[in-house]
Amino acid sequence: MDENNRNFILAIVLSIVVLVGWQYFYGVPKMQEEQARKEREAQLQKQEQTVGQTPAPSATGVPQPATPGPVGVPTPSGPAAAAAARDGALKSSVRIPIETRSLRGSVALTGARIDDLVLKKYRETVDPESRNVVLFSPSGSASPYYAEHGWAAVGGAKLKLPNASTVWTTESPGPLTPETPLRLTWDNGEGLTFRRTISVDDDYLFTVRQEVVNNTGAPVSLYPYALISRHGTPQVQGFFILHEGLIGVLGQEGEQKSDYDDILEDKVVTFENIKGGWIGITDKYWAAAVIPDQTRSFQARFSGGQTGVRPTYQSDYLLEPISIPAGGAGAIDGRLFAGAKEVTVIDGYAERFNIANLDLLIDWGWFYFLTKPLFFALDYFFKLVGNFGLSILIVTVVIKLVLFPLANKSYVSMSKMKKLQPEMQKIKERFENDRTRQQQALMDLYKKEKVNPASGCLPILVQIPVFFALYKVLFITIEMRHAPFYGWIKDLSAPDPTSLFNLFGLLPYEVPLFLLVGVWPIIMGVTMFVQMKLNPAPPDPIQAKIFTWMPLFFTFLLASFPAGLVIYWAWNNLLSIIQQWVIMHRMGVEVALWDNLGINKKKGVGASRKT
Repeated sequence: MDENNRNFILAIVLSIVVLVGWQYFYGVPKMQEEQARKEREAQLQKQEQTVGQTPAPSATGVPQPATPGPVGVPTPSGPAAAAAARDGALKSSVRIPIETRSLRGSVALTGARIDDLVLKKYRETVDPESRNVVLFSPSGSASPYYAEHGWAAVGGAKLKLPNASTVWTTESPGPLTPETPLRLTWDNGEGLTFRRTISVDDDYLFTVRQEVVNNTGAPVSLYPYALISRHGTPQVQGFFILHEGLIGVLGQEGEQKSDYDDILEDKVVTFENIKGGWIGITDKYWAAAVIPDQTRSFQARFSGGQTGVRPTYQSDYLLEPISIPAGGAGAIDGRLFAGAKEVTVIDGYAERFNIANLDLLIDWGWFYFLTKPLFFALDYFFKLVGNFGLSILIVTVVIKLVLFPLANKSYVSMSKMKKLQPEMQKIKERFENDRTRQQQALMDLYKKEKVNPASGCLPILVQIPVFFALYKVLFITIEMRHAPFYGWIKDLSAPDPTSLFNLFGLLPYEVPLFLLVGVWPIIMGVTMFVQMKLNPAPPDPIQAKIFTWMPLFFTFLLASFPAGLVIYWAWNNLLSIIQQWVIMHRMGVEVALWDNLGINKKKGVGASRKT
């Protein structure tokens, strides 16, 4: 086996190892673990009896999660029961509607929590008639999830402060819109009057201004706090490449993450003396984060525990205390992001309000320096052509142009290697029994002809980071969610839904996931096969078998990957075929594709024919 072929096989093997390793450690959901979690949750929901509603104060003064429902009422299970429970919970309190371009929902006057949000632009499935995605739900629903702002007393002072059961009075009839903020007041009857003004923009950012008027005759110090609370463990993707759970960027501590399982074990993770940042809870495509005044110091915390038998999760911050003099007033502003993780929207908030690394709500991963620019390139061409699938094709061409010098050098070197094959064969025959002298003679030949035998690996190896970065973009960015291509591809972020094993839908039965080998994976496999067949069949039988079975292996391996990624790979293969064909023809090297495919032999044409 010559040195060039050995290096080429090494590149193939390394690619397989990386791809399989990526699938095993990063790309394949922990299906058994997720199934066990679902069964455990279902069992807990059947058994759960909730107890009480009033949140207990924590050691830091920030309330712990309130229990999700009244005494003796089991938590509902199943989509219909969950929807009914949510509707019932919403009707249990007087509410002020929220209506923006991107959101609808309401704020309950009891507790003044932002606990009812629906994303108007997003639906649960590709079906345009499916339900809109629900982000926040109130206590008493199947899966309470909400944001809360408030005050905590300093030093255990006995002050009557607003809590989850406080009934606020509205100064504005509503609804809460970008043009009309919501103004709430509450008098504690002991000399303190609390005011809260909630504003919202057209997208997903709320601004909450908290004010206290002190008529007690003595100064009062209070801690402002804000929290995101979630009851029950949500269904997660279970992919190692994606973080879902508690997250924050906390000043000098930088980015901090905690998975749901981890925080239940750790109970509480606290970060002291933070200045600048945010903290919240993230899903794959949606997130909620509370953002304190960026000029004030605060304490931040992740916490997890149990409410009855249901797990609860909370991200919160506690600002340094505000002193309110007798006869005076004090105020603090905070912000809440609650919505879809749209890249330009989040980047805009980070820049406009100087919020440190808010873009890390989106899990760009280790290849951040490559992943995010790749997204912007895809988004740019999408805005020009109106289809992310076409954008992928265009970006692939751009990548090929950027890498053209490297690929061109590689293919030129491969062509020179093919020209040298007769001389290489003579060297092997001359030193058939002396491997050392054979290798030395081959290296002298390479040096004389200025050929790099390892250059054939580069076109494959250089694609690996691009492949992973595109995989990440397709997987994590909401812009790719439910993005259609043409024909049967309705979602580029999901696998090709067709399968060879039911004749692409002609036979009336569903196939197992591991047999879901669709049209585009097959196209990818064919293009890979043709690309390999551009070179003469290797003389070594084992090597020849590897080359023959490699495209089939990759076809099954990539069948479960997002369709957009498979389309990229197939299109990249086709462009590589054209590029290699042109270079080999220009170098005067025989392009033995038809001979390698056995077409000329079937027609009785000699194997020496040049294409």
